[in-house]
Amino acid sequence: MKAVHFGAGNIGRGFVGLLLHEGGYEVVFSDVADALVDAIDDADSYTVREAGPGGVDHVVTGFRAVNSRAHPDAVADEIATADIVTTAVGPSVLRFVAPAIAAGLARRSPAAAPLQVMACENAIGATDTLRAEIEKAAGADASALLACAVFANTAVDRIVPGQPEGAGIDVTVEPYFEWAIESGPFAGAPPRIPGARFVEDLGPFIERKLFTVNTGHAATAYFGARAGIERISDALADPRIAAQVSAALEETSAVLVAEHGLDPAELAVYRTKILDRFRNPALVDTVQRVGRQPLRKLSRHERFIGPASMAAERGLPTVALVRAVAAALDFDEAEDEQSVELQQQLRSLSSVEFVTAVTGLDPEHPLFPSIRDVVAARQQALRTA
Repeated sequence: MKAVHFGAGNIGRGFVGLLLHEGGYEVVFSDVADALVDAIDDADSYTVREAGPGGVDHVVTGFRAVNSRAHPDAVADEIATADIVTTAVGPSVLRFVAPAIAAGLARRSPAAAPLQVMACENAIGATDTLRAEIEKAAGADASALLACAVFANTAVDRIVPGQPEGAGIDVTVEPYFEWAIESGPFAGAPPRIPGARFVEDLGPFIERKLFTVNTGHAATAYFGARAGIERISDALADPRIAAQVSAALEETSAVLVAEHGLDPAELAVYRTKILDRFRNPALVDTVQRVGRQPLRKLSRHERFIGPASMAAERGLPTVALVRAVAAALDFDEAEDEQSVELQQQLRSLSSVEFVTAVTGLDPEHPLFPSIRDVVAARQQALRTA
C-alpha cells in the first residue's frame, strides 16, 4: 500500500505521515522545499517525539520524498499507483497541488481501485475545496478523472510546535491527536489509519475543533503577544489571559450547542482538556508561530468571525470573541507577511472598508457594528502612537 502526502513539514511528518506509516502504507512525501526533500531522501528513519505526560517516541521508516516543483511528472507517477493522497499544506495552497493530483488520476489504470483523497487542513470542507480545484485543473476530462477517486473531508487536531535547532527531520509533537474522517465516501471500505475515527456526520467535529482548539489557540497567542509574553504555556499561566480565552470558548460552545445540539457538559470537559494541552510546558510553542497569518484567521468562516457571526445571528453573546478580534488587530510581527499587511490595511482603509474586506461581513450583519468599533479603536491607537 502506498500513500502520497503533500506537505513534508512538521505536521506532515509528525502527524499525518506517522499515522499512515502505522497503517502500513509506504509514504511518499511531496514538497517544494529542496533542502527538506533532500534530507528526507537521505534518511532511513526519523523519530516523532511526544512531549509531555504519557508521551512516547515513534520511529518512522518506509518513506521517501519527491520534489513536486522540480519533478512534477514523478509526483503524478506516484499518484497513479497510490492508494491514498493526503495534504497538509494550508488551505490556500490546495490549488497548487490540484494539478499534480489531476495528472496522477489521468495516469491511473482503469482497473485500479478509486484513489482515496483527504485534505488534512485547518479549514471547513478542505477536501471539497481540493476536489473543486482538481475539477478546475482537469478541464474537459474532469468527470472521467473525478470518477477515479473518492473524496472525504476530515477534521485534524494535533499541536506541532516549531522545532528546536538541529532537530533535522525528527519532529516533537504533543501526545494528544484527533483525526475524524467522514465515512460515507468510502462505501464501507475506509483506509486503514490507526487512531482515526470514521463518522457519518463530520460537521460537528469540524466546528467543535475549529471553534475550540483553533479559536482558543489563536486567542491565547494574540492576548499573549499583546502582553509581551513569548510562550503559549506562559500566556495561559497569566490568570487574566486564561479568563479571556475561557470566556471566548464559552461563547463558541454556546454556538456549538445551538447549531449541533452538542452536550454543554461534554463541551465544558472538552474546553478544559484543550486548555490543559495549551498549558503543556514540555511543548515549547510561541505566540508568534500560533498567531501568524492573522488575515486568514480573521476571515469570514474562520475561528473568530465564524463562530461570532453565528452567535450574533442567534442573539447569543459575542463580547469575549470580539475582544479576541481586538487582540488579533494588535498583532504586529515584522517576520509575518500577513501581520505586516494587516497593519498596512488598518492604516489605509476606513473601518467599514477594513471590516468588509478582511472579515467578509456585510454591513447589515448583526456582528458588523461590534467589529467595526474595535477596528476603529485600533486605528485611532495607531494614529496617536
